[in-house]
Amino acid sequence: MKLHPIVEAVTRRIVERSRAARSAYMEQVDAMAARPPGAQSMGCANVAHAFAGLPGADRIRVVEHKAPNVAIVTAYNDVLSAHAPLARYPDILKDEARRQGATAQVAGGVPAMCDGVTQGAPGMELSLFSRDAIAQGTAIALSHDMFDAALMLGVCDKIVPGLLIGALHFGHLPTVFVPAGPMTSGLSNTAKAKVREQAAQGLVGRQELLAAESAAYHGEGTCTFYGTANSNQMLLEAMGLHVPGTAFIHPGDGERELLTRQAMASVLSIAKARRFAPIGRVVDERCIVNAMVALLATGGSTNHLIHWVAVARSAGISIDWNDFSELSTVVPLLARVYPNGSADVNQFQSAGGPGYVIRELLAAGLMHGDVLTVHEDGLQAYTRIPHAAAGQLVWQEAGASGDLSVLRPTADPFSPTGGLKLLAGNLGRSVIKVSAVPEDRHVIEAPARVFDSQEALLQAFNAGALERDCQAAGGLVCVVRWQGPRANGMPELHKLTPPLAVLQGKGFKVALVTDGRMSGASGKVPAAIHVSPEAHSGGPLARVRDGDLLRLDALAGSLNVLVDETEWNARPVAAMPAALQQANGRGFGRELFAGFRRHALSAEEGACTWL
Repeated sequence: MKLHPIVEAVTRRIVERSRAARSAYMEQVDAMAARPPGAQSMGCANVAHAFAGLPGADRIRVVEHKAPNVAIVTAYNDVLSAHAPLARYPDILKDEARRQGATAQVAGGVPAMCDGVTQGAPGMELSLFSRDAIAQGTAIALSHDMFDAALMLGVCDKIVPGLLIGALHFGHLPTVFVPAGPMTSGLSNTAKAKVREQAAQGLVGRQELLAAESAAYHGEGTCTFYGTANSNQMLLEAMGLHVPGTAFIHPGDGERELLTRQAMASVLSIAKARRFAPIGRVVDERCIVNAMVALLATGGSTNHLIHWVAVARSAGISIDWNDFSELSTVVPLLARVYPNGSADVNQFQSAGGPGYVIRELLAAGLMHGDVLTVHEDGLQAYTRIPHAAAGQLVWQEAGASGDLSVLRPTADPFSPTGGLKLLAGNLGRSVIKVSAVPEDRHVIEAPARVFDSQEALLQAFNAGALERDCQAAGGLVCVVRWQGPRANGMPELHKLTPPLAVLQGKGFKVALVTDGRMSGASGKVPAAIHVSPEAHSGGPLARVRDGDLLRLDALAGSLNVLVDETEWNARPVAAMPAALQQANGRGFGRELFAGFRRHALSAEEGACTWL
């Protein structure tokens, strides 16, 4: 199928914009790839240190036989249910390496925090920056320079982008990502959300709420809603960085260990055959566009409008929200998975999963099929679904959708346009996830109520003040500012969804406008998020006052304050309250991230801290 002209035009624009930086990056990749392996070029003491802990047979294999040595970078901990299975992976991978005549070492571990645990707590202010800490940890692990290839073990929100950013700074290494899969379905996401709304109204207590949450989050594996963690996995499939079809196989399924072993076999097939498919070449402009298209087609996490900008930068590629927005005009929404539907990721996988989505997008000319992937058959291999047969993996074509309420073909999509939209106006630039928002809520015009923190909004809701404001004006736009990268690390404000959903459920037109983030589970309440420039950098949100009329228009793609232009321009820019600024920088290790806050770029620039 001929490539869609808009996809082609956006890709061409990205190539031109990135030409100088990408050329410099590739020169570095090629220079690093041309060097002799570290085990052959380093001093004897260096080599002895590197392999002193290996079993004797492995040491002989890598030193004397010059066998490939694979780095394992792991984000294992058992606070994250999605990462708990990774405890077993290094032994499996080392065993498979030996079977393949190679060796493997755990080169390093990187931190991995659970946003579900830290939502609404001070630790969430470290969440976004943990991505760059993970990238740094990945770089430290690979800096030993004793490796011919690498495997990245991680699944969740900041972890995959962090591992990917770090790996791209070692772009000469063949690299495969190794996930663990989702947990089995428990209490449905819709039922869980209902209990949360009841708790916000005081209709159920802590015991009932905890019981519901525990029934939803009940075992090993990724949370089953289509948030940032599961969006990560979809994008890695679209980029060709997984063993095909690996994303959504349960940790306990028979295919899982086989797929984990296949990851080692795949990365070694590149290293041994000298098929020049290092990660720096795999992740090119076309690959990044494929990831963007997959995100839009599945209504994925808004967090990736930050993370994939940073990922692209790491490969010398420059993308922005205009690119996402233009692609969104032609990429249809093919999936309905919670929060933009009632199905969970297990139902998504059963209906055809990533294989179905990629097959449909390729057939419609909406993805680049001529890309390099870690599988020798290219992206076409990612249209197939793996199964175990007699202890071996076999891949079968995705076929027709197994459930048209979950997955639809490009000829009959849920929506002709993607699930994310750019908003721009005199309040700055922001994004909104429209795929889950009812159509009658795509335009909200109402007075503003300004809050300096999410805690202040929650207190107002609990006191009944927001409902009184809604009754008086018929609606309300809650502005929560000082939540950007430089202010407090740009935490997710997912705790605000239940109270605002309660107000919306009572018939009020409500919306959220913030320079912070929402969770990958951004839901049915219209939310203009990532507003840039942020208030702490003098952005327009620092001028908004209680009672200002705000208009969020997802149809027109605009976000404006309806105040006389002369008055608006004459208004002073408010400063972040000193007490709040001081509180944001103290306790829970936040002092250690002062440099990250100081140097962070804007959300649209990827909130990068290393440039």
